[in-house]
Amino acid sequence: MVNILYDNEFDLDRFNPHKIAEQIAKRAKQRRLELNITQEELAQRSGVSFGSVKRFENQAKISLQHLLMIALALDATEEFSRLFTRQNYQSIDDVTQEKSTKQRKRAR
Repeated sequence: MVNILYDNEFDLDRFNPHKIAEQIAKRAKQRRLELNITQEELAQRSGVSFGSVKRFENQAKISLQHLLMIALALDATEEFSRLFTRQNYQSIDDVTQEKSTKQRKRAR
């Protein structure tokens, strides 16, 4: 039996929301620098305040709406279209199981 805690390939940070946010902020900053855009320019292009851009890059704190506005300014919105998509089928059994499962319209 494989113990995932001792697996060098297993990364617990994938399950830590703050670490995920830090990685997103780091990649956004890298993208901004690749495009040779200052924080002030990104703020102007995105419509997000300079303080929010700075806080995002330094503390990984930002609202979803502002994150989307920054992503639009950095031409990085494609990644958002893959969030919360349905899982790909691995077998015909997965397809038949989903068809037989009642689709919920709302939470209880």
